[in-house]
Amino acid sequence: MNLRALLLDDEPPARDYLAELLTDTGAVDVVAAVGTARAAREALAGSLDLDVMFVDVQLMGSGGNEDGIDLVRSLGTQGPAVVLATAHKQHALEAFELGVRDYLHKPFTRERVAACVRRLREHRKPQGTTPPISRIVARQHRSLVFIELDSVFAFEADDRLTYVHAVEGKFDFDLPLSAIETTFGESIVRVHRNWLVNLALVRQIERGDGETTLLIGSRTSNVPPLRVPVARDRAARVRELLLANAAGVRRA
Repeated sequence: MNLRALLLDDEPPARDYLAELLTDTGAVDVVAAVGTARAAREALAGSLDLDVMFVDVQLMGSGGNEDGIDLVRSLGTQGPAVVLATAHKQHALEAFELGVRDYLHKPFTRERVAACVRRLREHRKPQGTTPPISRIVARQHRSLVFIELDSVFAFEADDRLTYVHAVEGKFDFDLPLSAIETTFGESIVRVHRNWLVNLALVRQIERGDGETTLLIGSRTSNVPPLRVPVARDRAARVRELLLANAAGVRRA
């Protein structure tokens, strides 16, 4: 279930950009975006059932006398979780004394916002005995295709579309790569801007002429392995992850 978020920022461009980044994670629904503390209080008094508020500290253009930090102080432990999203660093200590969940510093980046969402989701682990996700749902024309997670080779982003490569074939997938990372954590690893891979199915790592490539596939299937490029700045980490539970090769 997605997090339901309220955004409080008096600058529409910053507010809209943060809303875009949060929505792109595939794990957050922005149900309200306001520019004043008063409007935020009205939203809180309604029936929005919020999980988190992203609050700008200083609302200089809001036309009101109350800043975002004043709103957070007044709420105390009541209401939804709070993330301060601001250009001002000097409130960081007070923010954590107030118990905010995170402190996003402007200008926002896609990676930092995705990391914040992961923390929020971890903190809101569902109660009960909900089983972990073991399969995904992809699309093939008008059909839905159910794929076991351990048969997934990789996820690929290409021209604003996402595809999943698996033993069963290549299919359309609705979530962006950032949301897939948030959902599956360490089991699916980003090796390139456009690729996430299932490290458990990596059969070979090739290095040559400054480039690194992974061969990914199932040893129990006749499906040809998938070739996936590894970004240069990620190659060392990917290699270490692959060698972490293996013996026989020196790390040096």
